[in-house]
Amino acid sequence: MINVQVQFMDTFTTIAALFTVSSLISYINQRYVKLPGTIGIMVISIVLSIIILIAGKSLPTAFHFIKELNASVDFTRTLLDVMLAFLLFASALHFDFEKLKQQKFPVLILSTVGVVGSTTIFGFLFYYTLPFFGIDVPILYCLLFGALISPTDPVAVLSVLKKSRIPKSLETIIGGESLFNDGAGILLFVILRELTEDSSVVFTWSHTLQLFTQEVFGGVLLGLASALICSYLIKRIADLQTILMITIAMVMGIAVLGGLLHVSIPLAAVAAGLMLSNVKLASTDDAVPLNTILNKIWGLIDDLLNTILFVMIGLQIAVIHFYAAYWLISLLAIVFVLIARAVSITAPAMLLGRRLALPNKRIIIVIWAGLRGGISVALALSLPDSEFKPMIVSISYIIVVFSIIVQGLTLNKVVNKLTD
Repeated sequence: MINVQVQFMDTFTTIAALFTVSSLISYINQRYVKLPGTIGIMVISIVLSIIILIAGKSLPTAFHFIKELNASVDFTRTLLDVMLAFLLFASALHFDFEKLKQQKFPVLILSTVGVVGSTTIFGFLFYYTLPFFGIDVPILYCLLFGALISPTDPVAVLSVLKKSRIPKSLETIIGGESLFNDGAGILLFVILRELTEDSSVVFTWSHTLQLFTQEVFGGVLLGLASALICSYLIKRIADLQTILMITIAMVMGIAVLGGLLHVSIPLAAVAAGLMLSNVKLASTDDAVPLNTILNKIWGLIDDLLNTILFVMIGLQIAVIHFYAAYWLISLLAIVFVLIARAVSITAPAMLLGRRLALPNKRIIIVIWAGLRGGISVALALSLPDSEFKPMIVSISYIIVVFSIIVQGLTLNKVVNKLTD
């Protein structure tokens, strides 16, 4: 009993510390720095971590606090198994389903063909460049790196697009792509990780189809079934507290069952959110409809978790090892990511023409809006231990930082210039 209490207190202390740090950083950004929400929060977190690391000996308490805080949080599991379901559900709940149906073809192409193409292009560019630096990495690891860095992060993308003047149709395409491309990216990642972990595993299309069916269709079915049960319950009551508790319980159930059934938790959360976005709740005597209040509460949950997530990303710099030999490779990797995304979007746009509804100026916006985020870092950290893992983790982190800060801060300028 004592051990359980100690473990609970340790967990509670970690959560309390993370909330406190996130609150302080959010306040500093809103009061003084005034950068766009999530971007400013991550910038301040990174700067704070760097200052504490440099002044480690003169600030031993702060140094050990950041180290202990990072050590007590399993970033990969916290994001992929818990937070991601809530973040994606909240984003999908606010998505305009009718507009998504109108743009379903470009969203489908970008979230599948685009991810596969980007993974392949990045993997081979990375593979053929590394020998110039005296580094020999198998092609499978390069493609694995491509699979984890190619999908755009819906959390990062949608948080930036919220305050953008981007045309609604284009926002739907970019947001829809970011919501759905995790399925293709994670599927590629799982297959390639199996091949790298066990050399006896042979790639077969039947095994790939089985994984695809299980991860993608299983995830969508789980999300739709969960939303169907949830909608049946919440349409028959008019109590906001109960409705909110049911939706939170549903998202928690998706996170738990998705892990047990080995299906895509992100796709399940997105499917559930999109289905519930069309549910009309029972009317009340209040002036504000229950749907509006529920959406605002989930929007608040989304903003809160976004803040904590980007603080966690920023603080990761205290535990990720960076090597001088990788800095130039990291800069090239950033260029390769942009090239891979540009080709994987431009090629389908040229081949499909009007069906993809992406003229040249919009293609540039879609390319630059391909932000990477916490998912890429989490997948990199989940890699099995190998001589290549430190390099992949550190370069992934640098790509994510560049993507969120540079692309995120300039996206509105690109949009304004190309849509005026």
